[in-house]
Amino acid sequence: MKKNQSSILSDSAFLLLFIACFISIVFTAEDPNQYIQNIIFLNLAFLIAIITYFTTVTTGLILNILFLFGYGTFVMYQSVVIGGSVEFQSYFWLIMTPVYTVIAWMITSANRKLQTENEHFKKINSRLATMDENTNLKNSLAFQNDATVFMALSVRYNIPLVLMVINIKYWNDLKGMISEEFMTETIRNVSQIGQTSIRTNDSLYLLNKDNPTWGMLLFTDQEGAKNVIDRLRKRASELNTTVQTDKKRIELSFKIGATLYNPETITTPLDFIVVARKQLEYDV
Repeated sequence: MKKNQSSILSDSAFLLLFIACFISIVFTAEDPNQYIQNIIFLNLAFLIAIITYFTTVTTGLILNILFLFGYGTFVMYQSVVIGGSVEFQSYFWLIMTPVYTVIAWMITSANRKLQTENEHFKKINSRLATMDENTNLKNSLAFQNDATVFMALSVRYNIPLVLMVINIKYWNDLKGMISEEFMTETIRNVSQIGQTSIRTNDSLYLLNKDNPTWGMLLFTDQEGAKNVIDRLRKRASELNTTVQTDKKRIELSFKIGATLYNPETITTPLDFIVVARKQLEYDV
């Protein structure tokens, strides 16, 4: 797989950083008489680079201009007042300090681009993902795709189609009593109950993860849906005999609503969900 420009820029910046550090270390160690002076300038170069990394390249350029002005004044003072000669060593930090700043800007720019790309891909993935990672159930996006097909088959072959919606009662109150891990485990257990309560040609979906809501598309009539509801309540009751967290007993109860597909009043999968959810209001 080819690397994108951001990755290449980031890799190049880190390679240049290692090279610049190596050159600076060799230069600093070469002349013991100028060791303290070189260490001070090296620390200044690093400080400007760090400030550039956490701010903007404009800030880095301003600091470099101030450094160049100050260092140039220092070199002139040594040359004119003290009478020292201007050697290559005098120009080294005039070159390396901006180099460190440019490298810091390259790293910052590459990281920001990678973060932007990562957020972009996360948004795309969330829009296109059709499975919940914890329960391996299809989500609301998959439901809309599948329901369109199910509804068309129901009309074409005159097969009754039922959407059943399941919700945990008092979930918002329960969240304050149980841990995040137990919440995830509870959603997983309820999902397993739903999967074992339907036939292989029926489909189970996790329509809402924040306020756990499951949907079932069943090729059956109202009587068949009632049998499924009875099985769900029985297995939910069995689950309550094993549910326990932090030495507190948690009783789970469910609101279940089911509605028969009517092509005259239900035209889209979202309409199907809205009508089915209204049935939850009658299950008290």
